Amino acid sequence: MDFGLSDDQRLLEQTVRGFLAEQVPIERVRELRERDCPNDRALWASLAELGVTGIGVPEAQGGSGLGLLDAALVSQALGYAATPTPFLSSGVMAPVALAAVGGSEAEAWLTAIAAGEQVFGVAVTELFSVREEAGVRLASGKLQGKAMMAIDACGADRILVALDAERFAVVDASAAGLAIERLRTVDATRCTAELCFDGVTPEAVFENAGTALARMLDAGRIALAADALGCCDSMIEQAVAYAKERKQFDRVIGSFQAVKHMCAEMIAEVEPTRSLLWYAAHAFDAIPEEAPPMACHVLSHVSEIAREIASVSTQVHGGIGWTDEQNLHFWFKRIANARHLLGGPELLRDRAARLQGLAPAA
Repeated sequence: MDFGLSDDQRLLEQTVRGFLAEQVPIERVRELRERDCPNDRALWASLAELGVTGIGVPEAQGGSGLGLLDAALVSQALGYAATPTPFLSSGVMAPVALAAVGGSEAEAWLTAIAAGEQVFGVAVTELFSVREEAGVRLASGKLQGKAMMAIDACGADRILVALDAERFAVVDASAAGLAIERLRTVDATRCTAELCFDGVTPEAVFENAGTALARMLDAGRIALAADALGCCDSMIEQAVAYAKERKQFDRVIGSFQAVKHMCAEMIAEVEPTRSLLWYAAHAFDAIPEEAPPMACHVLSHVSEIAREIASVSTQVHGGIGWTDEQNLHFWFKRIANARHLLGGPELLRDRAARLQGLAPAA
């Protein structure tokens, strides 16, 4: 059996990478990071023309109806270019949840997502990690409470908010009583926010949505792992290119055995991880019972090796690798943020162990 990417998938990856290289060079990323929200709606509209925004939306709602592996390839390309977009929330997580619950409202939103007309943020951190007494509750038809680390909520049109493990609500981002404050992290290329709800009327509340929420988290974790893997690819390439140019003692540093080993070891870490990612994304659609543990395994593993690759590639650059001028920090910080955005490695390994019966249920 030849387990690899199809010709169409390779073409998709090449097309998106080529588009981003032309439209979002690192100079453009530098400009976007200065905004209140780095996500560029004009760029999102251009990605919609490529079909990226609807990659996970069913064909009946105007999307491509492709699998999570295809979405992961797009996510990997976005990570490779350190591109600020709401793809994780609006291109992956929200479509999975909305398609799973169905209904006329969800289908209308899916159509708008596929066309690039609507951007969804997601607030789901409290499903796996509660901090600062956060949590959103529904009482008498109104939402009260606080959601932390909401993904891509700033600049979104609507926000998907998890109420508990079985229910979620969709709210208009401009609704009365909703305050959105951007939470600035080390990563200037990804938008996170704190949401405060004070009597907010939701547009819809979906009950008995436990499976939809679980699937949404699995998809998000796999896509986030792909993004981090794309960051690794870029950092390795930059380290190798620098090692071929930088001279010390009248020799390029890439000729020194120690530097060669550093670069080779980074590649040796990444390549098996790529297969793990492909399998996790494949399992999400083809073997759904394996998706929950595989999503945990791939994100926890990528988080660990990505941190090491970020460190080593920076070391190859020497002191200049730590400067703002050099640009490497964009990927370094994106990897650092991804490590905890949908659960850190320890939390994910614990969940994987419980799912596989290797640890007692909580």
